[in-house]
Amino acid sequence: MKNILCIGAGYVGGPTMAMIAKKCPQYRVKIVDINAARIDAWNSDNLPVYEPGLQEVVESVRGKNLFFGTDIDASIKEADIIFVSVNTPTKTFGFGCGKASDLQYIEKTARSILAASDGNKIVVEKSTLPVRTAESMERILNSNQKGIHFDVVSNPEFLAEGTAITDLENPDRVLIGGHTDASGRAAVEEIAKIYANWVPRERIITTNLWSSELSKLTANAFLAQRISSVNSLSALCEKTGANIDEIAYAIGCDSRIGSKFLKASIGFGGSCFKKDILNLVYLCEHYGLPEVAEYWESVVKINEWQTTRSVKRVLRSLFNTIAGKKIAVFGFAFKANTNDTRESPAHLVVRELLDERAIPVITDYKALPDAKRDLSDVLDKVMFVEDPYEAAKDAHAILLCTEWRQFAELDWKKVYNLMSKPALIFDGRNILNGDELTKIGFEFMSIGKA
Repeated sequence: MKNILCIGAGYVGGPTMAMIAKKCPQYRVKIVDINAARIDAWNSDNLPVYEPGLQEVVESVRGKNLFFGTDIDASIKEADIIFVSVNTPTKTFGFGCGKASDLQYIEKTARSILAASDGNKIVVEKSTLPVRTAESMERILNSNQKGIHFDVVSNPEFLAEGTAITDLENPDRVLIGGHTDASGRAAVEEIAKIYANWVPRERIITTNLWSSELSKLTANAFLAQRISSVNSLSALCEKTGANIDEIAYAIGCDSRIGSKFLKASIGFGGSCFKKDILNLVYLCEHYGLPEVAEYWESVVKINEWQTTRSVKRVLRSLFNTIAGKKIAVFGFAFKANTNDTRESPAHLVVRELLDERAIPVITDYKALPDAKRDLSDVLDKVMFVEDPYEAAKDAHAILLCTEWRQFAELDWKKVYNLMSKPALIFDGRNILNGDELTKIGFEFMSIGKA
């Protein structure tokens, strides 16, 4: 039985290893993290990551061939294959601040692997990394005096939060990059064999190391660019009377474009898009391509503008003042079916509401603890309510910021009766039936509609 280790028990490492353990009973899979509270949560009935279906997958293999722990050094020594899935946030200091990835945790992990290892190993990059990061890892790992050889392989994740289990069970593709010498090819094949237990071989793509690393950044950049493009058009639709949903449908019917990521909203969020685009911007600047860098940076800027523009539109509809008014924010996670609040547009919405002296009331089906953490400096100015009906009580407006299906299924007549009048709904995710809501009595606004 080969031993697979994952260092990092977050949104990527936990679900990925759980699926590998489920599909590959011949492997012993262990996940370690320095955060003992997180590991305790993985060993409990209240997982630290919410994903539909994840609880069932974990419970089916936990204690059998899937294990969680904090003894990193001992686990490294036992492992044959080590997946590195640690945090790589955007730098907040020094050269490249605000754009480049902060790789200190990657370096520390590489040094920990070297110190604890006593035999050859395959090290798999699972975190999102700038192109040629593997070169630095290899320099650390293979500069040892122990006679140990490490093969570094890139295996980027392409999971969408909210559908991670489906994405893992039936991926569009699995990308594995490595060196083209005999040792590198053998390492790539070893990782491919893991996924081949449930993924058809034609969906397992092998490339050189640098192509694999860069593919993750560029994939997210392309997806984010589509969202920002349709969001920029939504402003024009509101001015002209065109309908953004009708335009997106017409564009999506073009086989050269396709229908995905053409939903206008208050903006994209999450841990990947902004971070990866800014890292791509930094790489373009580093290689002397300022025009390319400026283009991709504009994708981030138009996304932030869309969120701010949406709040200003609500403000204008409420007589240009929301001071002292209760405004219900439905959804704080950056999207439905996750508790992840990183870069959530709702966070910026709440901050803008506070700037206007409004009283935000936040409700979310899974993300309230994270919302409280993100807004810890203004807890005395914000209300957090689990029940959306309670959040709507006496509110002057509802701002729908996350597309939880439960919000669309609410008894909106009951919601209307609880609110102050006139009652405004701003559908920042385009999931509600505006005609039905206006019949009830709501003043209804939606992205991209006049």
